[in-house]
Amino acid sequence: MDRYLAAFLAAVSLAANVGCTVTGSNLPSRTITVAQSGNADVVGSDSMALQQAAGMLHSGDTLVIGPGTYRMDAGLLIPSNVTVRGTAGKTILLKSPGVESPLTEDGDYGESYLSVADPDKFHPGTGVEILDDSLNGDWTVTISRIVAVEGHTVQINPPTVRDYDLAKNHARIRNTYPILCTENAENVTFEDLTVDGDKTENAYLDGCRGGAIYMYNVRDVTVRNCVARNYNGDGISFQISDRVHVVNCESYGQTGYGVHPGTGSANSEVEHCRLHNNGDIGLFLCWRVRHGRFHDNVIEDNGHYGISIGHKDTDNEFSNNTIARNGVSGVYFREETPINSGNRNTFRNNKVLDNGGTQAGYGFYIAAHVNDTVITGNQICDTRGAHATQRYAVYKAKGAGTVREEGNTIEGNAAGN
Repeated sequence: MDRYLAAFLAAVSLAANVGCTVTGSNLPSRTITVAQSGNADVVGSDSMALQQAAGMLHSGDTLVIGPGTYRMDAGLLIPSNVTVRGTAGKTILLKSPGVESPLTEDGDYGESYLSVADPDKFHPGTGVEILDDSLNGDWTVTISRIVAVEGHTVQINPPTVRDYDLAKNHARIRNTYPILCTENAENVTFEDLTVDGDKTENAYLDGCRGGAIYMYNVRDVTVRNCVARNYNGDGISFQISDRVHVVNCESYGQTGYGVHPGTGSANSEVEHCRLHNNGDIGLFLCWRVRHGRFHDNVIEDNGHYGISIGHKDTDNEFSNNTIARNGVSGVYFREETPINSGNRNTFRNNKVLDNGGTQAGYGFYIAAHVNDTVITGNQICDTRGAHATQRYAVYKAKGAGTVREEGNTIEGNAAGN
């Protein structure tokens, strides 16, 4: 119990300081090491060891996580102005199997003590989600950690963010959380790490509150040479953030989205990534994603769409991507109201190939009210002859706004355009 509590207290201390910069610090930059055996600053093979090491970091430091598979009973929370580096292909953060318990009374807004039917499933330091049948997604769920377990009462920090109803909506607690995360922070780099969500053993958590790699309210964060895989939700998600750079990463096998910039994230850059075989969408622009650059990516074999654009997602540029064999459409604009549409997006020199399925197939689907779309210099083709499913190169729904098409190569689409 002491070990669990010590690791949790380190996480609480770190969370209190995430986003703080050591202004004018004269401390030299250090390398803090974690290994599963041998000589290291911290020796261990789980999230407690990793969080203990993260709690030792100050501005300018690097956390080096040695090869091996680390069991993640909670998310690893990283502060500002540090680099976290693994060994490519060999440092694996693996989500622990999911557990869940009903609450035995309502979990009210701002509550830190919850009555739990099965407290033995949890221990201090466990990452948790609190939800019910009505409040079970987006910003309505609570993501927290357990401070203490006494009898059938668990203490959590931070407290709940909604009222969770037991009688009508089956209020419950489960160990679902983002695995590698930084929040309210700046100048963070993740490098050469593999994060595995073990989706068959865990419940779903959407990208507003989680992901294999998750960033919230951050600035100038780089995710480089990382792999996000098999999360029951999204692979790489960042919300309310500015200048997030995802480069040379792979995201695959998620039930949701490969990469999910959202909730007012601006100046994003996603480049040289492979986003493939995700259950829903490769690259999902959520709400108010603006002035982003998405280029030189391979986005293929996703369940529904390669790229999805919607609510106030404006002034973004997509160039030199290969967008292929996605289940419905290579690029899909979601329908919004006229004042909230994804306007002024530009597509240059992309290959949009062989998308669609038995029911529908589009290279580009432009929804009603979407305006000022530029599609220039792209190859929008179906290469499979009689087996073509990409019926339309550019399909404009009734009420779609202006689309400027210039210099595109359009061949093999079943409907001929």
